[in-house]
Amino acid sequence: MNKKNTFLPRMIAGGIAVCKSPLPSTLLCTHSSSLGPFRRITKSTVWMVPCFSSSQASPSSAAAADAEGSSSSADDVAAVSSAVDFLSLCHRLKRTKRAGWVRRGVSEPESVADHMYRMGVMALIAKDVPGVDRDRCIKMALVHDIAEAIVGDITPSDGVPKEEKSRREREAIDHMCSLLGGGSRAKEIHELWLEYEENSSLEAKIVKDFDKVEMILQALEYEQEQGIDLDEFFQSTAGKFQTDVGKAWALEITSRKKRD
Repeated sequence: MNKKNTFLPRMIAGGIAVCKSPLPSTLLCTHSSSLGPFRRITKSTVWMVPCFSSSQASPSSAAAADAEGSSSSADDVAAVSSAVDFLSLCHRLKRTKRAGWVRRGVSEPESVADHMYRMGVMALIAKDVPGVDRDRCIKMALVHDIAEAIVGDITPSDGVPKEEKSRREREAIDHMCSLLGGGSRAKEIHELWLEYEENSSLEAKIVKDFDKVEMILQALEYEQEQGIDLDEFFQSTAGKFQTDVGKAWALEITSRKKRD
């Protein structure tokens, strides 16, 4: 039975239009947004009409595009592989316990990764400070102890001179950034780490305060949970906060300690 002379070709892979008769006298085939050739259909049958775009690449340009795509794909694979290697090294931070708590006999002490994570949250929820880049503080908090994935948590109790500790950590961060493959991300991590180490910006000063705030908050929580005396951590940080936000948070935590 004949139907009205209206028709919409059905497209399948490869730019083929599948058309069932009866067909209009002239069929316009399209591929994506490009107009294909006109084809006159005269028989009542099923037609598979190739559809070509005027912008379709020549064999030589297609080969060049394939070569470029292969190179780009190889670069992407290498970048992903480097990222996974870097993250696998960072996994050590989840297993490296904070040395100060271990020495004081704390049960199930936090890891370095635990410490950095809560510092990142601190930077996220802290009140706005004029001239301070909040996002930079968050990033800095997340990488400031990252070298400890290689050197461990070196504390004054280890007897390692400050210069030697700094040397080891610089070598570690250099290695980790090279493992990441260089580039803008590795450069950013290195700059954030160095900025923190050198205390060279307002963001670094705030994050250094958060480092101490997180420690005394954790000390208070261990005292409350495990009934041990960790007052030395409060004493070691007293008077050493550099920013108003750090001082305010430290005051609140020490006030809660006195109430307990």
